[in-house]
Amino acid sequence: MIPTAEELARYTLERQHPLTRTWVDDATRLKALAEMHADPDLLLATDLEIAALRAERFAPGQPAESMLNYWLPVGDDLHAMVSMRFEGLDPTKPFVDATPMTRAPRTSDLPALAAVAREVYGIHNPRYVRLWSAEPEIPGTQPDRRFLAAPISQLQPHDVPPELVLVPARDLDHYDEAQRAYDAVDAAHPHHAEEASLQDREDLAESAEEGLLFDITVDGEWAGYAAGVDNPEDSLGLPAYVVREMILAPKYRGRGYGRHLSALLAQALPDPTRILIGTIHSANRGARTAALTAARHDIGGWLQLPL
Repeated sequence: MIPTAEELARYTLERQHPLTRTWVDDATRLKALAEMHADPDLLLATDLEIAALRAERFAPGQPAESMLNYWLPVGDDLHAMVSMRFEGLDPTKPFVDATPMTRAPRTSDLPALAAVAREVYGIHNPRYVRLWSAEPEIPGTQPDRRFLAAPISQLQPHDVPPELVLVPARDLDHYDEAQRAYDAVDAAHPHHAEEASLQDREDLAESAEEGLLFDITVDGEWAGYAAGVDNPEDSLGLPAYVVREMILAPKYRGRGYGRHLSALLAQALPDPTRILIGTIHSANRGARTAALTAARHDIGGWLQLPL
């Protein structure tokens, strides 16, 4: 039997990093998590019409049932909800998500999790199973993105170079420059393209409309973008702004500006009672170091179980 959204919320809350349980009361977080699990997790487990539309988009000719979510036993004391996903909505990059679980996964669970993923979604040739863990690693898995977060009240700018300022962006006049900044990083570090990419123009335009997109300036000159998004799905049930974009143009990299950007963005956002949270790939050492130096905490993240 598929659990209720409220039951899934309780399972998810119990697996969160203990530090985050001190930031927000459990009742508030359970309500947000229940809403998150109701849509999309439970909706995708029951709605064949949506499943058919997903099959048409990502795997034409395959049955709609192959795109449903399933709540399945993995071991004697472990159940998981598995879901067919695609990195960046790219049909050529399939994977299986197994985030909702009755408890935290262990190394001993990995063979059974892999077997379940192959049995249910083998028709799509998924490359890996994505797991969520508050712990930094589970032997037998590979690193993926980590969640770096802190209450905005704890992210106070200090020793910021006076020439470094964030200014609300009214338009996307510098979007092409931001893309060139990503291209430059990718050229210098080929693995970076798999770790981060510039947000779509439409997404940044949405942030601008909500007052959550900022031009990073140095001595009044454009130096990059910093952007948030208001409390989206991947906020772990926290009342949060999620970092949508943070990029410096090549000429401004290597000057120590990166470690100040989290705090500057946090203080520029309108609601100081929230959490600032963002995902950074474990291999992106520069961005990860900057976030940790700014007093954000690693509160958990995804791991990959290769198939």
